[in-house]
Amino acid sequence: MARSRSNTADLPAPGAARLLAPLDFSEASLSAMKWLALVLMVVDHSNKYLFEGAVAWMFALGRISMPLFAVVLGINLARPGMLANGGYRRLAQRLAAFGLLATVPFIAINKLPSGWWPLNMMFTMLVAVVSVWLFDMRRQGATIAACLVLAWGGALGEYWWPAIGLSLCVWAYQRQPSRALIASFMTCLTLLWFVNGNLWALAVLPVLFALRWWPVMLPRAQWVFYAFYPLHLAVFWLVLTVKS
Repeated sequence: MARSRSNTADLPAPGAARLLAPLDFSEASLSAMKWLALVLMVVDHSNKYLFEGAVAWMFALGRISMPLFAVVLGINLARPGMLANGGYRRLAQRLAAFGLLATVPFIAINKLPSGWWPLNMMFTMLVAVVSVWLFDMRRQGATIAACLVLAWGGALGEYWWPAIGLSLCVWAYQRQPSRALIASFMTCLTLLWFVNGNLWALAVLPVLFALRWWPVMLPRAQWVFYAFYPLHLAVFWLVLTVKS
């Protein structure tokens, strides 16, 4: 008669219950995250361009928009097959195209002292995409190139390296969760203080927690999110031109 197997073999190893897992957002949660980020961006830009940044609650809510977009981007970059099926390339091309479309109204309404710097948010996200694309190739030359893109590109766009770091942390965490990446993500949020002058970006944490239970699938409207960015800047430019 064969010996019975011990049930202990089927039990989880000590501490296994405490193992970290990738972020588990449903497609409904991700769609809600994008729409919320879009609405908060409009709130923030309305305050910035129409009310000269004087409305405190609008400014505070606006600090949550970019981190939400960064998290969505990081999760999408971590989807399986992005390298093999050309996902990085398509995403980079869209960001570059709509970033260029947004450049003229962005420069016009922001009255940038340099004339062109910083570049708009589309280019900040583009740096994140290109960096992940190169890292994912897992070749020494590509890794060096990714580091150079981060070092140089991080200085060009809005929100600088902390914004790019948020997306990279989420991407890396989805691939291989670790406490170091959680700490890095929190560090990036905190470093946004140098851009925002406050720590309202940390308010994205309870928002992300709540969005895990969002039940309704909102319209995906993928191209709407790309086209809306240059379009809404052009509308603000028109309004400001008429007012002046």
